[in-house]
Formats: sequence, C-alpha cells, structure tokens
Amino acid sequence: MAEDAKKLTVDDKVHLICRNLQEVLGVDRMRAILKEREFRIHWGTATTGRPHIAYFVAMVKIIDFLRANCEVTILFADLHAFLDNMKAPWELLSLRAEYYEKLIRSMLRSIGVNTDKLRFVKGSDFQLKREFTLDVYRMSSICTEHDAKKAGAEVVKQVARPLLSGMIYPTLQALDEVYLDSDAHFGGVDQRKIYTFAEQYIPKLGYRKRVHLMNPMVPGLSGAKMSSSEEDSKIDLLDPPAAVKRKIKKAFCEPGNVQDNGILSFVKSVLIPLAPNNDFEIERKEEHGGNMHFKNYQELEAAFEKMEVHPGDLKTAVEKKLNLLLEPIRKDFEDPELQKLILAAYPPKPAKTEEEIDIGRLDMRVGKITSVEKHPEADHLFIETVDLGDEKRTVVSGLNGKVPMEELNGYLGVFLCNLKPAKMKGVLSTAMLLCASDAESGKVEPLNAPKGALPGDKVFADGYMDKIPDEVLNPKKKVWEAVQKEMSVNNEKIAEWIGNTIMTDKGIVTSTSLTGVPIR
Repeated sequence: MAEDAKKLTVDDKVHLICRNLQEVLGVDRMRAILKEREFRIHWGTATTGRPHIAYFVAMVKIIDFLRANCEVTILFADLHAFLDNMKAPWELLSLRAEYYEKLIRSMLRSIGVNTDKLRFVKGSDFQLKREFTLDVYRMSSICTEHDAKKAGAEVVKQVARPLLSGMIYPTLQALDEVYLDSDAHFGGVDQRKIYTFAEQYIPKLGYRKRVHLMNPMVPGLSGAKMSSSEEDSKIDLLDPPAAVKRKIKKAFCEPGNVQDNGILSFVKSVLIPLAPNNDFEIERKEEHGGNMHFKNYQELEAAFEKMEVHPGDLKTAVEKKLNLLLEPIRKDFEDPELQKLILAAYPPKPAKTEEEIDIGRLDMRVGKITSVEKHPEADHLFIETVDLGDEKRTVVSGLNGKVPMEELNGYLGVFLCNLKPAKMKGVLSTAMLLCASDAESGKVEPLNAPKGALPGDKVFADGYMDKIPDEVLNPKKKVWEAVQKEMSVNNEKIAEWIGNTIMTDKGIVTSTSLTGVPIR
C-alpha cells in the first residue's frame, strides 16, 4: 500500500480521502497541505455502549485514508463518554476504553488493515494535562452558552434541563484537533455542528482551522439511526450467528423502498466497498431464478427498487457476508481475558427490583401564565401559555367555570413538566397546573408560588432537592398517580408530600384558602 501511495498525485489522494463522504469542509486547505507533506487525520469515538456493525462504515473510510498515505489516529474519547449525560460511569472509563481498543483492532484486522500503521490514543491521556485544561478555560471565556448548546445538539443527549457537562463536550472535541495535531477531523455528518463550532472558535485561540470530513449516517435496522442504546436497531460486533439472523430477519426492508433502508445502506457503505471488485452477489436456488450478480451498488439499488430483488434474498446474502466479517472478531474474543474485560467494562445490570417512587421524580417548576383563552372545542377547558423561564409551554386545564380567566392571567403557579404530553380535544398540553382541590365543595385553587419566585425555579419537597427527575414520567408506571396520592395542603395552607414541605429556594408553596385537601 505504501509503494502504491508514492505514485499517487495530490488529486488522487484528495479523491481517496473524500470519496463516498456526505460533506467536506476545507478541501482547499487539504490540497495545500498535501502539496507539502502527507495528511494527518483523526477519528474519535466516545466509549459508551458496545460498538455495533455501523462502526464498519468508519473503518472502510480508514482504509481509504491509509491508501492515500495519510497518518491516521484513532481516539478513544473516554472523557467525552462521561460528559455525555454520564453515559459511561467514571469508574468504568478506563475499562471501556480498553474494550473499545481491543475490539476496533480486531475489526480492522478482520477487514485486512495493518493496525501497526495506526496510532491509538485515549482522550484522558492528554485532556487532563495543564495546557489542555487552560485552553478549555480560554474557550469558556469566549464561547456563548447558545453556541455550546447548539454545537452539541445532534451528539449530546438532549434533556429539558441539560447538565453543564454537555456544554463542555463540544469544546473538548474541538480542542482534540489541536492536541492530536490533526489536519482533519473525520466523523459522521451528525457531528457537523461541532465541526462548524471548531471552525469558528479554534482560530480565536490562535490555532489553525482544520478540515472536516463527514460520513453519511447509516440507518439502523428499524429504519432510524443505528444506536448502541437501541437494541433492535443494531447488531453487536460479538453477536452470535443466531442473533445476527434474528435481527436481520426483523429488520425494516420494505419491497421497492430504497429510503431509510438499513440493509441496503450497509451493503452500500460496507459490503460493496470491501468486496474485491466492489460487486455484490445474491445466491438463490435455481427454482427461484438462480444467483444474481451486481457489478456495483447502483445496479443493486435499481433492481431492488424495481422489485426484481426480494427483501428475503437480500437479507440472506447480507447475513452470510456479515457473519464472515464478524467471525474473526468473535474468535478473538473467545480469549478468557477478553471475556473478563467485557464483564468488567459492561457489568450485568442487577436484577430488577421494584422501582422507588417518590416526589423527586417529578419535574415541578414555577411558571407564569402569560395568556388564557377558552378552548374552542370544550366549554370546561382553558388553553394557557406558560412562561417557564427558559421555555414556553401550552397547558390545557379544566378550570373554566372554576377559576375566573382574569385571575389566571398573569398567575405565578406550580407546573408539573414531565408528564407525557397529551392532546385534549385537539390541543397538545405539555404541562399541568397543580391545584388544591376540594371534592366536597367542588372548589379548586391553583397553588401559589412563594414570594420572589421566578419562572423556571425548581419546586421540590424538603429533603428531595438534589434528586434528578425523570425526563418523562412513564404513564404505564403510574409514578404521578402514586406520588399525587400523598400530596396535599395541610391545615396551615402549606403544600406537602407525606409531611415534607413543598417549596422553592425562595420559600414554601401554599394554597389561598383551602386546607386539608389533596393536590391534583
């Protein structure tokens, strides 16, 4: 490969580096460097869940980079894995990075790549050093919250109330380019916002702008993005043949549909590029028409779209070829030491016990009602627009005829914000106004936020302030219903849960006049 690379022109190398990518930022910068010396590229992966077959897509491009005589670094981004909503617990970071390195080396060997020509680096080996840390602080002094949040929007897990760690994530990824001394950062197109963030901010620290190479995203077996966290969407690299067969059999592969087809996409991005002649063969019995041979992906796609290729035959061919790729990896991981590593890096989850249900699982916030109108389809309903500080939500409540509209407009109350959104007579309600309610008299009073409280302030029960609420309360688990049974207003008009005062950091939550009644 090295001898062949010496004969390549700059144009040849640019073609190899860029072919089959979805987007490239900085081709002119790439050409300028290639006229002077060989190109340096790094690819990083956060060491979170166990790698799956979509990782072959990146490996195929690494072959292209090596053919273009590039210097290639593979980064195991262990700190990134922790910062992304703690997807990898701190105590497992080094074990998961070790597992990723062993597995990816095995993957590369299975497709004929000499791993001696690659550099493998663990993020924490340089990201915890003084110089890197100082640059993180320098970046934080010029980067806005808006830009940091936007940069991680497609990569970091998004929640209603994000942790600061998710905003640090794009800074680390941008600085990786500098501290790995890369000319180009390679990844999926889902990384684009982080790449444009790097192009904007890295020069402001006095460093040169890098090239960014983006692979298309391969759909998962269910049609969406392939993900380590979605079991049905991916095939683990160590799945046995029976599991591969089962998952491929269940995969979305509608006759004639070439869009969002994970089976076809894997053929295009992995199996055909790895075939000696970039061709593809489907074996069939003579009574079913005999074998079909396609010289390239375009021929296969056209035949599938015309329904000349049956999904079952395509799946059988993919299953066979994929198992040939996976078998050497499975063999490597029969090693008892590697089996121990898997168990240490991904310890089995403890047997499921009954879930603890308490008020800490509720996301309650102070909200200000900025507008109220009658629901056009239901006389007993109001539609309210609520300011929750960093967002606005629509709330449908059954208060028409119980609370005057003019009293609600401008009201500072308490809202439950993590119920599953529900349509009420055609209007989607995304939160619930909590009220004291007397069933006997029929009187209802919205709870009062304490004096000085602001929209968005957290509402909690005494002793439960530090608990992290569920992102969305699962309706099947009946968490809200179980907690609500113990929520009430006491005889002093103080809201409480099992005797624990409900409050914000500004004071206690109260009713206006009702006492000794439940909160609904």
